[in-house]
Amino acid sequence: MKIWKMNGAGNAFAIFDARSVPFSPTEDQVRQLAEEMKADQVIALERDAARDVFMRIWNRDGSEVSACGNASRCVGRLLLDETGKDKITIQTEADMLRAFRAEDGLITVDMGSPLMGWEDIPLAEKMDVRGVDVKIGPMDNPILSRPAVVSMGNPHAVFFVSDVDAYDIPALGPLVEWHPLFPEGTNVGFAQVIDRNTIRLRVWERGAGLTKACGTGACAALVCAARAKLTERKAKLILDGGELLIEWRESDDRVYMTGPVELEFETEI
Repeated sequence: MKIWKMNGAGNAFAIFDARSVPFSPTEDQVRQLAEEMKADQVIALERDAARDVFMRIWNRDGSEVSACGNASRCVGRLLLDETGKDKITIQTEADMLRAFRAEDGLITVDMGSPLMGWEDIPLAEKMDVRGVDVKIGPMDNPILSRPAVVSMGNPHAVFFVSDVDAYDIPALGPLVEWHPLFPEGTNVGFAQVIDRNTIRLRVWERGAGLTKACGTGACAALVCAARAKLTERKAKLILDGGELLIEWRESDDRVYMTGPVELEFETEI
């Protein structure tokens, strides 16, 4: 079985080629693999009858999830190199994604359309997704309140703040991650709008904690910012591990993510 260690803008993955050898790790095994390989997520590539590959995703806490944007770009790079195609398709539990090469060695993934219905995110009750009733801190003077929410195949709550570096994200993130409003938990973004084309973003990922980059989180932040008229529909997202270019196209309602991919090493067992 081939194993690749890759990262997308610093978001690290241990990728296992399960197209010919079965790979179904337990939660404990996922946690151990993530620790040993210093990975935020563990990925398995499986055969798919209709797509180039089926991608399974586990967070470092052992939980299996349905979407990961940066992993999609890493897998896209592997399959583009392997097949020699101009475009490849990746099936996940959430959606079918398309990956293709961009300029300067970057990889673009069509992440699909954002889901903005409260029941699709999902929320525990009907609420205006442009600012949900979540408060952290004293009720009369909360530290954070009314995040925008959206799903990019996984749930995201996005707080818009004046200075993202002023917040203790490891302390605040878990308070929102499993808030009762989110029955499946949520990723938590802290977004600082620099200008109409630039957002500084840090993300507390559901099941993974604070990571150097979160692809679906970057997509969610751009969608929420553009929906609130804070930015254009195309912007640069500056994360701890690097930069991503996110575009929410009006023509097809789909979100496109472009960014760097690095192969750290590969081995075989």
